[in-house]
Amino acid sequence: MANIEAWKILKKTYPHAKYYLNFKTPLDLMVAAILSARVRDEVVNAATQTLFAKYKKADDYAGASVDDLLKFIGKVSFAGNKARNIVAACKLLVERHGGKVPKNMGELTELPGIGSKTANAILQNAYDIIVGVPCDTHVLRVAFRLGWTKNTNPEKVEADLMKLFPKSEWDKLPHVLKAHGRAACAAPDPYCSKCPVNKLCPKAGVKKRL
Repeated sequence: MANIEAWKILKKTYPHAKYYLNFKTPLDLMVAAILSARVRDEVVNAATQTLFAKYKKADDYAGASVDDLLKFIGKVSFAGNKARNIVAACKLLVERHGGKVPKNMGELTELPGIGSKTANAILQNAYDIIVGVPCDTHVLRVAFRLGWTKNTNPEKVEADLMKLFPKSEWDKLPHVLKAHGRAACAAPDPYCSKCPVNKLCPKAGVKKRL
């Protein structure tokens, strides 16, 4: 099948694709993931470099004020809302989970600022627990253009990818598709001439082919 062949080529093209946010602990990852919504990875990583040096435990964040965090994350989009979510989430970690980041979807999505995509990313990258395919804008765009889904809703796209590929591939999909989205399958117009799967791609939704 064309989708399987395209996937094999993409994996070979981006063998070093990996999760894009810098972190050392599950708590670091939770905070970075909350900050990453609608923000470039580079901006988040620049902010967390100093943030993580200051705040190391859930208690540290729980005892901080929004203004305290804004000193570190002020350049991140929607910084105020995200700071409030981080403080509130860490208070719940302290109150309900002994200061630890939960290892299941239900408890993670109860935390402020964490939806299913973010929870998926935390489980996969902090705990090596694979329960789904986190779908950011790159994954949504590339999967649609490749014809792997006819949907644009993240949850429906995730369900389509989970049906199309074996579970052993779920952890690789978001990293490889994000790498391809940055390198060739860009928005709004892809660079089809340098795409390694150009001949296999139906280019769904592409109006301009470069």
